[in-house]
Amino acid sequence: MTALTHTSPALLPRISDAALLLVAIVWGTSYGVAKGALAFYPVLGFLAVRFLLTAVLLAPACVRATPAQRRDAWRAGLPLGGLLLAIFVCETYGVAHTQASNAAFLISLCVVFTPFAEWALLGRRPAARLFGFAAVSLLGAALLAGGWRLQWGLGDALMLAAAVLRAVTVCATSLLARRHAQAPMLLLTAVQSAVVGAGCLLAALALGGLPPLPREGAFWAASLYLVLGCTVFAFFAQNWALKHSAPSRVGLLMGTEPAWGALFAVAWLGERLSATGWAGGALIAGAALWTLRAR
Repeated sequence: MTALTHTSPALLPRISDAALLLVAIVWGTSYGVAKGALAFYPVLGFLAVRFLLTAVLLAPACVRATPAQRRDAWRAGLPLGGLLLAIFVCETYGVAHTQASNAAFLISLCVVFTPFAEWALLGRRPAARLFGFAAVSLLGAALLAGGWRLQWGLGDALMLAAAVLRAVTVCATSLLARRHAQAPMLLLTAVQSAVVGAGCLLAALALGGLPPLPREGAFWAASLYLVLGCTVFAFFAQNWALKHSAPSRVGLLMGTEPAWGALFAVAWLGERLSATGWAGGALIAGAALWTLRAR
């Protein structure tokens, strides 16, 4: 934290880009890991475990914070946590009700939605080249998913809703992180996680409750990976990077997630990717490299 505070301003954009690409890599692995955990526990219960564990892990950040920092963290974290709650519920149920290729394609639409969300919500028209980079990323995601022939269902609609919510959340985080700048990133992440975890737990209880927590080691190993890598690190890195990068740029770099997910599926899960899929992944990675050079 201290090292980042004293980093040269000229290096901050490069560090933020690298952090966002690493987040995309980690999140690319999350679909396969989450699918494994959902074999042992329901969606809302799994999300409650994941995010309440995250909030507990980050609790020391709340103890050390000043009253002003806590106030800013709650003012930014409550609305952002509500958006994240909607995203993860849509995303997790969506993955459970559609093919993985459809899910990867539809969630990557946030790359296209983000410049328009930034324009509508923040009043800033992104550079024209970002629209072109987003179009290339979208084409790559379509190839990665096997083409444009999608059979729409409940899962597809939920993934589309998650993509729209992701684009809105990127812009909202950029706005609120600057407006409530006294909130430390770890504290903001703790508040967001508490909102998501508590929301999922309350929803599960309202819908009839949850079964006892699973005892299988695979479930807890997957949960800890998602807590430490895909939640604590990823949200902290994304929140920090949004202070030093434009939302459209963030959306584009995060749009490389489907490519990393495919690589994880091939290397770790033993899945096979077609030549078309590899071409799509190359387009997504290439668009990210172009935007790095355009900095």
